[in-house]
Amino acid sequence: MTAVGIDTHKASLAACAIDALGAALAERTFANDPAGHDELAAWIRAVAPDATIGIEGSSSYGAALARALLAAGATVREVPPQLSHRERGRTHRSGKSDPGDALAIARVTACEADLPPVRLADRTTEIRLLVEAREDAIAEGTRVRNRLHADLGVLVPGYGGAVRNLVAQRYRRRVAIALRGRTGVQVELARGRLARLRVIDREVAALAVRIGRLVGAHPLLGLPGVGVITAARLIAETGDVRRFRSTDAFAMLAGVAPIPASSGQVQRMRLNRGGNRQLNRAFHTIATVQAAHHPPAQAFLARKAGEHKSSREAIRALKRQLVRSVFRLLLEGAAGLSEAA
Repeated sequence: MTAVGIDTHKASLAACAIDALGAALAERTFANDPAGHDELAAWIRAVAPDATIGIEGSSSYGAALARALLAAGATVREVPPQLSHRERGRTHRSGKSDPGDALAIARVTACEADLPPVRLADRTTEIRLLVEAREDAIAEGTRVRNRLHADLGVLVPGYGGAVRNLVAQRYRRRVAIALRGRTGVQVELARGRLARLRVIDREVAALAVRIGRLVGAHPLLGLPGVGVITAARLIAETGDVRRFRSTDAFAMLAGVAPIPASSGQVQRMRLNRGGNRQLNRAFHTIATVQAAHHPPAQAFLARKAGEHKSSREAIRALKRQLVRSVFRLLLEGAAGLSEAA
């Protein structure tokens, strides 16, 4: 099977077409704008008209290109960066270059049968943007708290005995009281950081409310271990679940598909480091919550322990088991998201 790999950037698109053996047929770089998209589509028709096209970054810098290629009738797949990164070492090209990256993407496209179709903008895109905005705000809050901890270590030595953290409001009030009557630039900065934390808290809460409205009464919320934010992350990272032809293809995207690591009489599966790590993180959250509070999951883990599986291997098996339920619930909720859009 011939394939074309496309490495996307803000201003440019590097493309490489390969033959059935994985050898490069042609390479070229195009501008990442409407005219460049037309040129790239014409180039593909000339050098590899029946090729499957793999795009890395199809939901960011490559989103407009993916829409244009799909409108032209091309078969387009989303290539996870983890897969193309591993393939780069096999291209035997010195250094790192965009054409070399495009070659690696093309080879992944040719040999991976379970690559998902590219995702187009829909209601799930809105959820993803809000989830990412909330995570950015939380990360900023962590950064501000760390700076404030450093300030307080200088301004109020030993404050940790009375202030266990800077998350709870009661501890922040104690910090504000401790700073009263003090002067100096560092004190002003510390007060500014306290005020900034209040703003961030309101921003995170407002984003959570908006996410909750979009997720609504999605069937995922009925699965033990799934809250609004975890459900939103599953929806956001999956996109339109109907683009996956099977549960196995979805498991591959989530990085929970089992990878054999057996030798002789030892039969085991190893950690899958591929796939979408945010999606994998959501499955891990569900698995750990169920392991602590959900009797059927606890019974499943006990069976795995009886099979001489380690705790980590048992959790991985539970995550793979959860894929079936999550995939079914995502399919049930897909129609509602489409109607809302």
